Amino acid sequence: MGQPVVHFEVVGKDKDKLHSYYSELFGWEIDANNPMNYGIVQREANVNSDGIGIGGGIGQGPDGYEGHVTFYVEVPDVEAALAKAEGLGGTRIMGPVQIMDEIELGQFSDPEGHVIGLVKGGS
Repeated sequence: MGQPVVHFEVVGKDKDKLHSYYSELFGWEIDANNPMNYGIVQREANVNSDGIGIGGGIGQGPDGYEGHVTFYVEVPDVEAALAKAEGLGGTRIMGPVQIMDEIELGQFSDPEGHVIGLVKGGS
């Protein structure tokens, strides 16, 4: 069985503008009430009639960062997945890092430069 896509992410230069844009475009309720002001889109509020959908987030990158749109795949070991991605021709962008003491993340670019995220799954 493959590893699931569990989160999408849009990161850009102006989080408030992006929050407003995607909220109006898709009717997403975006909650940025957290220490990072990262706009969370809850899965449960954004599913189709069959219950299919994933949650995500919309945020702001550091000054000078152009941004990215990506998805996150749940893996049992972020370091091992990053090492495998590198071994297959990808490039590590970051990680593993702890976010808000709860979440372990990593990112890599595939051989064509697409940014893909990794998040550690529950054990």
